[in-house]
Amino acid sequence: MRLLVDTQSFLWFLAGDQRLCKAARQTIADLDNEVHVSIASLWEIAIKYGLGKLSLSEPFEALIPKQLEENEFDVLHIRLDDLSQLVQMPLHHRDPFDRLIIAQAKIRDIPIITNDPMFDRYKVKII
Repeated sequence: MRLLVDTQSFLWFLAGDQRLCKAARQTIADLDNEVHVSIASLWEIAIKYGLGKLSLSEPFEALIPKQLEENEFDVLHIRLDDLSQLVQMPLHHRDPFDRLIIAQAKIRDIPIITNDPMFDRYKVKII
């Protein structure tokens, strides 16, 4: 199964945080699944880490590449059609990173692992 992990779920997975439900954790950890992390999520994490608004178990530049490789996560890069989708979406959600993740999922028709109820307003598949 292909899936896209939102920023919060990605961070919870890396930290072993119990707020990520067991089913979602198992789905992400299943190496038979094709798990994507948006470059928007990595950008958001880098910004918040750099501003001191986010703590990580290791420096960003060590933790993120290591976790992407160890967990076989694919980085979902931003394409022009993602941005075309983004500008057509209503402003239900004001977070620009989440809006881009939603646009990427819509364009690629893949479900998102998230606990953010605002994602439902965009009629994307949610896990």
